[in-house]
Amino acid sequence: MDCHRCENKAIYTRRYSGESLCRDCFSLSIVRKTAKTISRYNMIKRGDDVAIAVSGGKDSLSLLHVLNNLSTKGGYTIRAVTIDEGIPGYREEALEIVDKYCKGMGIQYSVLSYKQMYDTTLQERLEKRTDSTSSCSLCGVLRRQAIEQAAAGADVVATAHNMDDYIQTFLINTMSGDVSRIGRNAVGTSRRVQPFCNIYESEIVFYAFINDIPFQSEPCPHMDEGIRTSVREFLNELEEKHSGIKNNMNKSIQKIAGFVQDAKVRRTCRICGRQSTTDVCSVCRVLERTA
Repeated sequence: MDCHRCENKAIYTRRYSGESLCRDCFSLSIVRKTAKTISRYNMIKRGDDVAIAVSGGKDSLSLLHVLNNLSTKGGYTIRAVTIDEGIPGYREEALEIVDKYCKGMGIQYSVLSYKQMYDTTLQERLEKRTDSTSSCSLCGVLRRQAIEQAAAGADVVATAHNMDDYIQTFLINTMSGDVSRIGRNAVGTSRRVQPFCNIYESEIVFYAFINDIPFQSEPCPHMDEGIRTSVREFLNELEEKHSGIKNNMNKSIQKIAGFVQDAKVRRTCRICGRQSTTDVCSVCRVLERTA
């Protein structure tokens, strides 16, 4: 089968559109779609210092690769920041992969650990957990603030959340009854941006593969504790039966998120002094519960 955009042999077919693409045209389509998303939502401006949260997985290293290609023409600079949660036997491999990749690409790179920031590790906190809070929820709270700290001084913080992640988060927030988070997650409403928000996770995997991007394939040992895995499997099953349903859901969700107002008032946490929507921020509550 020939590529629909040139005369080369196609190696990938998008079931949701029927388009078949060769290696070069597929890669270019991902870069162009990312650039279009950045432009549409005014995510990054000329002169911006962009800190990219890089975990060592396929999504974040692919985002680093794409933004590195776009940064010169876009007139902005990039740097990578990685958070070491302190997960024994897991995070070490990712740190090594990111360090080697950034050095090879000539990209500025820094690491911030939970131990440095909170004087504890994720593993230590999980061992002291006394309630049913999932490890993903606990880690997510600590990780978000750690990324902000690691990216201090940056104009923009770019995360590699893809279209699948975006849909999953919307459904999880809806099922948990936290409607305010839907408005907070609207695309292009904060300095934290998601340039991959309109790209399928499966396409990012393929992009990493054909561009020889190294990444940690071993999943986090705690990933199955939360509801996200069940939601992911449900959505993948739907997409398999009804090609394009994720794409349609994503468009609808972005419209809904744009109409939902984040009604929570911003205040200052009385313990750490950081911005919060409650008297005590989520990070301090987590640290208190697992002390």
